[in-house]
Amino acid sequence: MKTQPPPPPSPTTADRTTGSRVEVRGFRVGDGPRLVEAWRHSAPGDPISPDRFRSLVLLDANFDPEGLRVAVEGDRVVGAAYAVRRLTPMTGTDLEPEQGWIPFFFVAPAARGRGLGRRLLTDALEWLDGHGRTRVDFSSYTPHYFLPGLDAEAYPRAAGLLASLGFRTLYEAAAMDRALVGYRLPEHVGRRLGELTERGCRFGTPSEDDLVELLALAGNHFNPDWARAIRECLTAGTPQDRIVVVRNPAGRLAGWAMHGAYESVDERFGPFGVLEEARGTGLGEVLLHLVLERMRARGAHSAWFLWTGERSPAAHLYRKAGFTTTRVFRVLRRETV
Repeated sequence: MKTQPPPPPSPTTADRTTGSRVEVRGFRVGDGPRLVEAWRHSAPGDPISPDRFRSLVLLDANFDPEGLRVAVEGDRVVGAAYAVRRLTPMTGTDLEPEQGWIPFFFVAPAARGRGLGRRLLTDALEWLDGHGRTRVDFSSYTPHYFLPGLDAEAYPRAAGLLASLGFRTLYEAAAMDRALVGYRLPEHVGRRLGELTERGCRFGTPSEDDLVELLALAGNHFNPDWARAIRECLTAGTPQDRIVVVRNPAGRLAGWAMHGAYESVDERFGPFGVLEEARGTGLGEVLLHLVLERMRARGAHSAWFLWTGERSPAAHLYRKAGFTTTRVFRVLRRETV
């Protein structure tokens, strides 16, 4: 049986100290610049730029202005919570009718202590509930997430608030970085590259025709969002030499690694995948280092990515290659029955 949502909140929130009132409503024309500025002051460690806000929110095919709940006090934006559900499928025809997401929320420092964060999140959850969403994740929305989840160390008050609203940790995602200044291809990787090549493996930049098989490999064996990211970055003009692919001795595409796929950020590594049948051969390690070598050749000072399991085999491979964990994010979920 479905639980009943709480009574609808009043349209304004009173400031207990000044008596001023905050209106919470859907996004309107003219809110963008003020929202970006308020975000910058509210989360200075994770700011957003106008062009990223436009690309990741306003131009997202799933964006609904009413889902972006904006708190306004006078002529100032003092907070926001973004609720989104699928209007276009990620793959096939699946609109994930029970699933919703909250990719971000924030409250301006001067407006804290009034219960506004709770009000914004409750408003966003009720909006999703009104569209039949019984499962809500924070903040692993694809295709356009800002961070994989909540950095509870950086935002402990947000962690407490989300927990009080029924969000529970599904798993943790580790972000990792590696300095590339002075990077050289390790000798053991060079030897393994030679051995694999002698056995008939072929490493290199994909041809135009290879892209068909690469997209199928990424989408069917790994994640449809990875195929989307590869397709969109190449369509936008990302050079194909940002990708290294490998074919096994039988000629089958067995894996790839790349950089520059997300938002054209050259120092962002990934996505990266190797078929299960080819794992444990050193092939993945070779692909990883061949891309790091190319990144350094382009002048990159570091390589980083946002998301891998802290204790996964991939994380072990990254650590062996010199990556260290820089942040840990909690992917959270709230469910109603």
